[in-house]
Amino acid sequence: MTWLWFVAGLASVGIGAVGVVVPGLPTTVFFIVAAACFARSSPRLERWVLDLPRIGGMVRDHRAGLGMPRRAKVVAITMIVAVSFASGILALDRLALRLTVVTLGMVGAAYVGFRVPTRERAVAERSSGAG
Repeated sequence: MTWLWFVAGLASVGIGAVGVVVPGLPTTVFFIVAAACFARSSPRLERWVLDLPRIGGMVRDHRAGLGMPRRAKVVAITMIVAVSFASGILALDRLALRLTVVTLGMVGAAYVGFRVPTRERAVAERSSGAG
């Protein structure tokens, strides 16, 4: 079973790396998955993911329940909406497929907007609760 977690972690790192250069493809979520997979298979690679510049901090924040920084959340929602609508309107020719892509994009945007904590708010709530 350890090998399956390891392979899934490597695949997630690969997809996340592609997301660094391809607009609209998420990056951080794949590194979050990679860290979870490596936690079950390779502590060394888990530490590597957690220590990555720019990405590692967001993975650690997610694990701590802090969610996403406000700016990243706005960018993520904007990209989800833009890519969903562009794909649905420009790239797809069947109406059912267009509606499916746009609907799934809106579900994803709503999830990020309403279910993923905003880091600044989570930190403020923890600070006021601790004081």
